[in-house]
Amino acid sequence: MAASATGGSRRHAPVFVVGCARSGTTLLYDTLMSAGGFAIYLGESNIFNLLAPRFGDLSVRKNRERMLDVWLGSRLFRVSGLERSQIENKIPDNCHNAGDFLRIVMDELALQQNASRWAANAPEEVLHLKHIKETIPEALIIHVIRDGRDVSLSLSEKRYIRPFPWKNRETPEGAALYWEWIVEKGRAAGSRLGGDYTEVRFEELVGNPRAVLQQLSAFLDHDLNYDQIQQTAIGTVARPNTSFRQDAATRDFSPVGRWKKRLSATHLTKIESWVGGTLSNLGYKLAASEQDNGNKFDRAWNRLLYRQFFELKYRSKTSSVLRALRPALTSQKVDEIVIVDDKAEPRKWRVA
Repeated sequence: MAASATGGSRRHAPVFVVGCARSGTTLLYDTLMSAGGFAIYLGESNIFNLLAPRFGDLSVRKNRERMLDVWLGSRLFRVSGLERSQIENKIPDNCHNAGDFLRIVMDELALQQNASRWAANAPEEVLHLKHIKETIPEALIIHVIRDGRDVSLSLSEKRYIRPFPWKNRETPEGAALYWEWIVEKGRAAGSRLGGDYTEVRFEELVGNPRAVLQQLSAFLDHDLNYDQIQQTAIGTVARPNTSFRQDAATRDFSPVGRWKKRLSATHLTKIESWVGGTLSNLGYKLAASEQDNGNKFDRAWNRLLYRQFFELKYRSKTSSVLRALRPALTSQKVDEIVIVDDKAEPRKWRVA
């Protein structure tokens, strides 16, 4: 593994905010943007997880030229505020991997905005931490973790996870298995990154932001002044990014523990039966006095089925052999994915 960011380099090191979708990565990213000193990019990067895997070996010039062409035709480029001329001549000659591509784009953005560093809002790039550190060795990783019961509820509500063919939408308990799988993958990779990796609990970020920001200030070597952040209030710092808009309008709105009111007893029992061990290990108290494993065959079968399904989908994106088995994607189809897919499209940006 590459050397850690140290000394003066740490205060200029790129930052990746990662985690399972609907875990609060956008809130933390917007908090960093509101603190000042970071180049502001108006969406998720989607380079390591979505774009680069579709073009194969980027050390091959024609592959990176195809990727650049798709990126320049997408909203991922348009929301950057950059001019085509600032990028198109640098990628073919100076880019040999996904990290090079992102660094060239974000360094140019930081230069244009006179910012000292940049950060990427990259939730599912939690699955690509090894590749990120291999290609951007000084990168600092913040993994946001949220109660899997709240995450599963939101993932199901948003229809974020593509279900098995025989299902109309993924159930909260199926979504909880996805949360567990992706959190475990991220923590396993992060454990090998030493001092360049840290975790933030969403509940602590919401409930005790000053303490969390103090810890992150030391980790990033960056001043994260809470009062300034509240005054600037970019994006979700001012307006919650919630799956439940009706809740956001209420006076006592809280994104923490929503599962207590919205999960049925049946769904809650299954979730705690299937992922209760992980919830407990992360410090989340179970609703039941102790973990109920329920039908052990049902639990074991579903955990095996879902985890193999998630792994297969992941490997199909990252393995050159499995990619070759998938239908060939033209640049037009990739561009449609970048623009249309609600998981890939940059969110609407509002400044209070």
